[in-house]
Amino acid sequence: MNYSVKLSSITPSATSTLNTLTKELIKEGKSIINLSIGEPDFETPDYIKEAAKKAIDEGITRYTENQGFFQLRKSISDKLKRDNHMAYSPYEIVVSNGAKHSLYNIFQALLNPGDEVIIQSPYWVSYPEMIKLAAGNPVIIKTNTINQFKMKPEQIREVITPKTKIILLNSPSNPTGSVYSKEELMEIGNIAIKHDLYIVSDEIYEKLIFDDKHTSIASLSNELFNRTITVNGVSKAYAMTGWRIGYIATTRDLANTITSFQSHSTSNPSSISQMAAIAALEGPESSVIQMKERYKKRRDLMCELINDIMDTRLCVPKGAFYIFPDISGWLKPLGKQSCVEVAQWLLEECGVAAIPGAAFGSPGYIRFSFATSEENIQRAFASIKEKIEKNNRKRSCRSIDPY
Repeated sequence: MNYSVKLSSITPSATSTLNTLTKELIKEGKSIINLSIGEPDFETPDYIKEAAKKAIDEGITRYTENQGFFQLRKSISDKLKRDNHMAYSPYEIVVSNGAKHSLYNIFQALLNPGDEVIIQSPYWVSYPEMIKLAAGNPVIIKTNTINQFKMKPEQIREVITPKTKIILLNSPSNPTGSVYSKEELMEIGNIAIKHDLYIVSDEIYEKLIFDDKHTSIASLSNELFNRTITVNGVSKAYAMTGWRIGYIATTRDLANTITSFQSHSTSNPSSISQMAAIAALEGPESSVIQMKERYKKRRDLMCELINDIMDTRLCVPKGAFYIFPDISGWLKPLGKQSCVEVAQWLLEECGVAAIPGAAFGSPGYIRFSFATSEENIQRAFASIKEKIEKNNRKRSCRSIDPY
């Protein structure tokens, strides 16, 4: 049977695939510590759950506007003004089924065949695939621990062509946790202005920044405001990944175009989830602050434990809940050829699930998530260290010449 040609070049999501495999192994009774997961391990705060229950009890279970409830869009507008210093009207907001859906809508609305989108590697696994699904071409700029996983202006200038249409930013970053400063964003913004490019700014982890302050690039000038599409949602900050609420802030014209497109695909997001999102955005931030404090402690713990394992280089993440160490120094001692083989070894020998850097366009790295308990982090790296030391002893014994 023949399938769509456009799907032939699409790579399945490595993060989703491994997370599914890990859950299946756990169901089979295997002891696996899951450091591959890309979602908070905390429960959705009670006041948000109560808002959802109230919505059900009050019969708010029918279709809503395709663009999302006006009340939710007003809450988002207020949030963007309060937290990000950006003035959008509710008519310039589009609510979708998660930030991933928001990004998909943007690429479908903006890209023509052959248009180029500049993204950096390491990148979130779905970026290149969504661009290709919209008939665009992802143009990859490689970053590493030396440049703190951030694109430099000269790198961006070098890859701009007449086909370039979008610069895609993700700060804080999945998988690296890197955060662009205000000055760095301004430099990138000036390039976008000079070459008349759109900026798509994925800010889903904005409330999970540990050492710096978040800056929205659209807040830096009127010119950047008018060419930036900001993407955010409630999934990460409020532990609401399964509720599927994301949103776009953009010009009214593009908001109308995206709403029209969405009306022929998913229509509106869940009415119940929308009411819960209103509660999240208008409610107290105490739970968000508490979760962030826990993540920071876990980050510090994981960095300490990773630094205690042979030749590992890492940038301490400033946001999100991932660590992305360079484990190229592990390959030879473990007798492995790639980060994919290391990830397989971690799963099979150490009982630890992690994502190989190749999935994010950066071979030689591994992504560990610290969205899990301190106890699990301790156990995971104790197991890794034990297995590495055992492996080193075996290699040492094999290298001894008995004669």
